[in-house]
Formats: sequence, C-alpha cells, structure tokens
Amino acid sequence: MVALSLLAPAFPLAAGPKGEDRDAHTFEMVVSAGAKSCVPDASATVTIRPSGPVEIMDVSLRGLPPDTGFDFFVIQVPKPNFGVAWYQGDIQTDKHGRGRAQFVGRFSVETFAFAQGSAPAPSVFPQDATINPPFNPIQMYHLGLWFDSPQSAANAKCPATQTFFNGEHNAGLQVLNTSNFADDHGPLRDVTN
Repeated sequence: MVALSLLAPAFPLAAGPKGEDRDAHTFEMVVSAGAKSCVPDASATVTIRPSGPVEIMDVSLRGLPPDTGFDFFVIQVPKPNFGVAWYQGDIQTDKHGRGRAQFVGRFSVETFAFAQGSAPAPSVFPQDATINPPFNPIQMYHLGLWFDSPQSAANAKCPATQTFFNGEHNAGLQVLNTSNFADDHGPLRDVTN
C-alpha cells in the first residue's frame, strides 16, 4: 500500500468527465461593430489548453460566408485602433460557413511584444516600415478575425474596406473580436497555467 501511494503523485491526475479538460479556457468571440449588418450571425468559440511551455489554441468559426478566407490576429485592443497586432494565421470556411484552426504559441497572461530599441526592418511590401520605434513591453490579450481581402468582404455585402491585417497587408474589415471583454482585460489575460 505504501508503494502505491508514493507512485501516485508522479502521474498526472486523469481529466474529469469524458471530454472535459480542467486546465482549458474557453470563451466566445463576437461580431465586430463594422460587420454586424452583413454577418450578424458570425461567432467563434476559442479554447486554449496548456501544453508544456506553450498553449494550444483551437478556434471554431460559424455563421460566416462559405468558402471564404479569413486572417486571425492576437491584438492589444479589440477594436480600432487595435494597438499592437500579431498575425497568427489563416482560417478558411467550408461550404457551410464554418472554419476551424489550431495554433501553437504563447496565448496567456505572458503574451506580449516589445522593442528594446530601434532596428532596421526589411521592406517586403510597400506599406512596410523600415525601422521600428522602441517601446516597453505591451501585453496583448485580445483576438481578432479579418476578411482576407476587401473583395471577400464585398462578396458578403460588407464594406470593402482595406486594412493591413494579412500577410500582404491588403485584408478586408474585421469580422470578429473579443470586445465582449474589457479593453485592458482580454481573455488571454485569464490564462495563467
């Protein structure tokens, strides 16, 4: 009996009921103000699970235009002017307007960006800066989703606004965000595992 009780702490505790992950953080994204009239039923569920030194973020989209590309970002503030933004990746919807993606990185209270000093930056696209301004650490706790082009937005009867929110800096308008959380307390701030 003593041997069993000494071994028990060495193994992780089993998860709760089937499908439950006690360390997971799940929250919803909501339609951005600029897209409410054209994609009013759009939404997303995000689940973040710790995995050693990183987190795994699962994003499930629904209520969006079918067969359309979107660009996903970690952002400082959920609505304009967004503050510091970090391009996470792309999500494509299927013929039913649903999409899914999984990202691996730091998606927690420790998510931040900073520039210790100015440094030269490559100019790959016409809008690129060639040097960065220095700034102290800035925590980034919000998420945002943009149409991958102004044309994709126009096809959904949304404004054909062009933004920088994709790899080529020619995305459409923001569709979803985490403005259901306070500007200074986005959902990633609550992930502390």
